[in-house]
Amino acid sequence: MPWSIRKSGIDGRKAWPVPGSALWLLLRNPSAVAGGGIVLFMALMAVLAPWLAPYDPNALNLAARLQAPSLAHWFGTDEMGRDLLSRVVFGARVSLVIGLVVIILAGGLGTLAGASAGYLGGRFDNVVMRVMDVILSFPSLVLAMALAAALGPSLKNAILAVAFTQVPKFARLARGEALNIRERLFIKAARVSGFSAPWIITRHVIPNCLATIMVLATLTVGETILVAASLSFIGLGAQPPTPEWGAIISVGRKFLLDQWWYPTFPGLFIVLTVVGYNILGDALRDVFDPRLRGGRL
Repeated sequence: MPWSIRKSGIDGRKAWPVPGSALWLLLRNPSAVAGGGIVLFMALMAVLAPWLAPYDPNALNLAARLQAPSLAHWFGTDEMGRDLLSRVVFGARVSLVIGLVVIILAGGLGTLAGASAGYLGGRFDNVVMRVMDVILSFPSLVLAMALAAALGPSLKNAILAVAFTQVPKFARLARGEALNIRERLFIKAARVSGFSAPWIITRHVIPNCLATIMVLATLTVGETILVAASLSFIGLGAQPPTPEWGAIISVGRKFLLDQWWYPTFPGLFIVLTVVGYNILGDALRDVFDPRLRGGRL
């Protein structure tokens, strides 16, 4: 029986996962399994933070300040006696929220703008893409720092600043997909049938861009978390006592020589999270790009 044919059980249900499917290819890819495992671990840690953290992340205990890692405090304590493990665990929740909100804002706005520009073309396309080129001409971190400084130091403003810098990536990718999709027969049929441009864009163009947009979104989450942590590190993002990884490292760097554990553990979690999302994004690209997987789907 060919690999592409699904086997049915006695009760008529289909076997899962189907050999040759995207999920099957992902499960056979060691990088996808490793990256997905890291992302799943971080997501579960963020969701279950109130139950996983052994202490209140903001509970002060000056009698236990700057203690080394021990059975009572696995990651040690900070200068206020707060448990670093608890703060790192809750920091995963903050980072996950940052990543999701930025992807929703930047991905939604960028995909809509790029798909509209690619489908409509003409002057609208030129104006939109020139604006995106201007934004891309600045390094994302420098532009995010400037925007966050102008808006004022806070986690909300940092999220808005980071989202703004990520919009052009989604816009350029969506425009490229739209330029290809608008020449297909089903788009021409919809146009001849009298459907409006907004209807065609939202019902046909954007849905057909989602596969590649999802891959870019996965790759962008890691960069987003890193940029947001950088803003918090220099005081433009999350403000104390918010348990955010970049903010913890910013304070902990003062104690690096004598209390190495303070900045080390949140730094390791940043690295692990960024690497996990990048590995998963690369694996998704390999699966969804037929040029890379040899047309196996």
